Amino acid sequence: MAIKRMDNMGIFVEDLDATVDFFLELGLELEGRATIEGEWAGRVTGLGDQHVEVAMMRTPDGHSRLELSRFLRPSVAADHRNAPVNALGYLRAMFAVDDIDDTLERVRARGAELVGEVVDYQDIYRLCYIRGPEGILIGLAEELG
Repeated sequence: MAIKRMDNMGIFVEDLDATVDFFLELGLELEGRATIEGEWAGRVTGLGDQHVEVAMMRTPDGHSRLELSRFLRPSVAADHRNAPVNALGYLRAMFAVDDIDDTLERVRARGAELVGEVVDYQDIYRLCYIRGPEGILIGLAEELG
């Protein structure tokens, strides 16, 4: 059987409220928030007794979701927030935007920092990477023409 779709991508954060606010400013919509705990959840993750706060964010087209989570129990085991772009593992989430300059202006007010610079790729896209809350690496792409 083939995969139907990618349901969501998960990112674990320390400050869930600030991260939700950042992604709202970026243009995602808050689909809902919940607390997940119990023996069943720990069986899925292999972490045993766990307690997690979750916020599900949705892109405006409704096709993609970002699951933002904060562990209350067990405590965080590792911190990859400031890994460089060429580190192994998760790289970034890429979002298509209407106006990269306007988007940058709005998210900088929420603490985002440009990683390198905004570049034109073969007159097809304007692209950049930013670091959002918690050091989350995000790509922005504005289609040209």
